[in-house]
Amino acid sequence: MKYFKKIIRFALPYKKYAILNIIFNVFYALFSALSFIALIPMLDVLFAQDKIKAIKEPIYTGISGVKDYYKDFLAFKVQEFAQDDASKALLLVITLVIVLFLLKNIFRYLAMYVITFLRNGVLKDIRNELYKKTVNLPISFFSEKRKGDILARTGTDVLEIQHSFLSVLELIFREPLTILFTIVMMLLISPNLTLFVFIFIPISGFIISSIGKSLKRKSDLVQKEQGIFLSTLEETLGGLKIIKGFTAEKLFGDKFNESTHRFYKFSNTLLNRQNLASPTSEFLGITVIAILLWYGGKMVLIDGTLDSSSFIAYMGLAYNILTPAKAISKASYSVKKGNAAAERVLEILETESTIVDLPNAIKKTDFTTEIDIQNISFKYQDDWVLKDFSLKVPKGHTVALVGQSGSGKSTIANLITRFYDVNEGSINIDTKNIKEITQNSLRKLLGLVTQDSILFNDTVKGNLLVADQNASDEEIIEALKIANAWEFVEILPKGIETNIGDSGNKLSGGQKQRLSIARAVLKNPPIMILDEATSALDTESEQLVQNALENMMKNRTSIVIAHRLSTIQKADNIVVLSKGKIVEQGKHQELLEKKGVYFNLVKMQSLA
Repeated sequence: MKYFKKIIRFALPYKKYAILNIIFNVFYALFSALSFIALIPMLDVLFAQDKIKAIKEPIYTGISGVKDYYKDFLAFKVQEFAQDDASKALLLVITLVIVLFLLKNIFRYLAMYVITFLRNGVLKDIRNELYKKTVNLPISFFSEKRKGDILARTGTDVLEIQHSFLSVLELIFREPLTILFTIVMMLLISPNLTLFVFIFIPISGFIISSIGKSLKRKSDLVQKEQGIFLSTLEETLGGLKIIKGFTAEKLFGDKFNESTHRFYKFSNTLLNRQNLASPTSEFLGITVIAILLWYGGKMVLIDGTLDSSSFIAYMGLAYNILTPAKAISKASYSVKKGNAAAERVLEILETESTIVDLPNAIKKTDFTTEIDIQNISFKYQDDWVLKDFSLKVPKGHTVALVGQSGSGKSTIANLITRFYDVNEGSINIDTKNIKEITQNSLRKLLGLVTQDSILFNDTVKGNLLVADQNASDEEIIEALKIANAWEFVEILPKGIETNIGDSGNKLSGGQKQRLSIARAVLKNPPIMILDEATSALDTESEQLVQNALENMMKNRTSIVIAHRLSTIQKADNIVVLSKGKIVEQGKHQELLEKKGVYFNLVKMQSLA
């Protein structure tokens, strides 16, 4: 139940609905029990009219005689209303039974009505919290997690919490109260018979609980497997061109089929174990009823200690316990199943972010002097990617980082943006360590254009508004013009209101990259980071994008990570990296004249 206690905090904002639910359930349980007690005078009207006619107005003698008082009072009122007309008496008692059952069901509906707001409110809040946490966690967290697993936790696991834990909230008062009121009525009718019932209830409970012990483990396997096949599906959709191009449909199909087959086996075991709950509890309940018939029948027919109408009403009350008892046993299975889902959801919610703002972090709104990278060292896991690396980038300068793959170029971009934190050293903006600046204000100073054009399934306008939600259409069009993107956006069917498809797949690679640049232009930050922004483009697209980049970098401080060296010839400083260290730096022509590492890189690209 430890996970249930953690999830219950999400219900606190909706406690008024829980209170109303409890109130309505109290009335439901009360009328549920009374509706069976009302059967006693009806049965007396049908089978013991002489007994009713002999009744005088009863006198209340205390709690010990409350059952006889209630029964005799009803009989007296029936006699008073009907006189000698048995049909009138029958009509009155039937009306009473109908009214009690009506009230019982009205309060049941009201209890279910108010709890709906709590259940769906908690569902909404958990999903919102999960999304917020997912966005706030560092990028390093997701390098170890499958995307499909995150989707499964936000979708099916949260739904499982609603179906299990929040269903228990419905039952937590209604069913126990129904059982409690019913037992009180049963005790009033016959304490001996009720005591006999309680001998068998613990035995039934032990049998039911022993069935469900492995449900949490089985459920955990089901939910993990769901994350695996959702990840396979997500990877398939993302790499469909490669799968088809390499005719790897069977390879991925087999992988998906293996996962769904495991899911099939785990689900069968889980559901069959869960489905055993209801018939088992019903059989045990009927067994108790059968024993009651034997023992109660003896009290009526042989001992004469219980009258027949009270015994029939008692049997109705005994059966009235079965439904809530079954619901409680089913709920206990649901809690075990929900525990696994809650554990997976809470794993994300309770993960501490390694990149957090310091309590005294400042909001920095301008950039005036330089970016100063001082003796930084960094490793993703075991091996150092950067070791004792230093670099100054004065305001208004363009610094290019070049080198072989794995030399640490993109890592520097990740550290400046604080997607990762340095292990040693510091990165300063205007002499202020970026760890002492709020992440939000730091990233507002930075514009980012990556090698992969990350666009969303939205309109051209919607994709640019990510940079500035208050931008006007005129400002969006101006940014598109600077990025050399207006020429193709202008002729789209709906202009800037045209949807560009999932990940911008309705556009070419060059068009997507120019939209990414337009987005950075619209943000208008003082510092621009370009991470191999032209490496994936053809020559014609590269020239258009390069012109767009040059337009954008005017009067800005830029850090350019370049694979194609033709794009950085005008940089104020070219820094050549090898295994996380600077081996050369200077202007393009200076480095060519040195005939060192940079010269060889240029030569390899046939540009010397």
